[in-house]
Amino acid sequence: SLYSYCQDNGVDFLQAYAWVGIWTGIILVILAVTDASALMRYFTRFTDEIFAALISLIFIYEAVKALVHIFQDLEVRQQHDTALLSLLLALGTFYLAHSLSHFRRSRYQRPKIREFLAEFGPAIALACMTLVAVWLHGVYLDTLPAPAHFGATADRPWRVDLFAVPIWVRAAAVVPALLATVLLFLDQNITARIVNSPGHRLHKGEAYHLDLAVVGALGGACSLFGLPWLVAATVRSINHVRSLATVEETVNAHGDTRERVIHVRENRITPLVIHVLIGLSLFLLPWLKLIPMAVLYGLFLFMGVVSLKGNQFFERLTLWFMDSDLYPSTHYIRRVPIKVVHLFTLLQLAGLVVLWTVKVSSLAILFPLFIAAGVPIRFLAGRLFEPEHLAALDAEEEPDEEETHYAA
Repeated sequence: SLYSYCQDNGVDFLQAYAWVGIWTGIILVILAVTDASALMRYFTRFTDEIFAALISLIFIYEAVKALVHIFQDLEVRQQHDTALLSLLLALGTFYLAHSLSHFRRSRYQRPKIREFLAEFGPAIALACMTLVAVWLHGVYLDTLPAPAHFGATADRPWRVDLFAVPIWVRAAAVVPALLATVLLFLDQNITARIVNSPGHRLHKGEAYHLDLAVVGALGGACSLFGLPWLVAATVRSINHVRSLATVEETVNAHGDTRERVIHVRENRITPLVIHVLIGLSLFLLPWLKLIPMAVLYGLFLFMGVVSLKGNQFFERLTLWFMDSDLYPSTHYIRRVPIKVVHLFTLLQLAGLVVLWTVKVSSLAILFPLFIAAGVPIRFLAGRLFEPEHLAALDAEEEPDEEETHYAA
């Protein structure tokens, strides 16, 4: 939205972007030192689930949209081959990554091998499907557009000239900076809330304000060089925590199985290694060019689908298509009338539809405000639902007696 505005008004985008980023960084640091993250106590699972579902659906939608676009551009036989192979590579990547992620419960191979295949399933799937694409080199495929050398994407100096724009632009940048602040504040802290949810049983203390200060400082610094702003990546963060988790399957009296996190191997090594490897990927640019985009679409599809797991909003949404006699015996189904469950799910679905509509409309620049609107909507929901029903549907974690209810 900022880019479109700059284009329409003849303002250099990178210079305006730099000032917006600097103002955003300053405001975020001020919020961090004034204890503003304490406002997140007003957010509940209601808003967290809508936001997490939106991010997951974006991954899924963009992957499917890209594959559909390939089929829409068919003209000659060669492009038919391209479309078919792209679809097979994407689905193959998704299927292989998804299958390997469940391999730790397989009866085959030794435990360490099963664990390795499950942990590195997405990377193995990406490598295997890339080798298939290289083997079938006779078919044209779009590959990752990695640059030939390390440098800025445009013919410009690394550092953005902050003072090449009029004074009014520097001052007016505060307005979009306020919206960017709301977006980064909510994106960072909602992701932190989801990662630190009681169900993950983490022991390390939360560091909301420290994280927010780091995000603000890095955002301001990156803006000086025209680099993207940094913020917690919801889907990747959730998958990272789950990859470090030891889980067990519980079975209730109705035979329904659910996964429960026993503990998470909390450490600073894996995130450090991940980002060091991301940096080292700059030395692999010639190899990265070999990765077909279709393989990445399959990987995005896998990440979007996997991150929906454990989202109670999505689980309650599937109840609409399920035989009522076969509903899982969850705590909210046992304690809340099913009509109330469906009404609560419908309210969340309406919120998700509104967020998606705003995201793709001309009002996209106001998107952060609509995320924040989840708090007053959740507050007003207290007038539509009984307190005990709302407490069960919007509980921070499943009650401890979940598995022992019928045993008694």
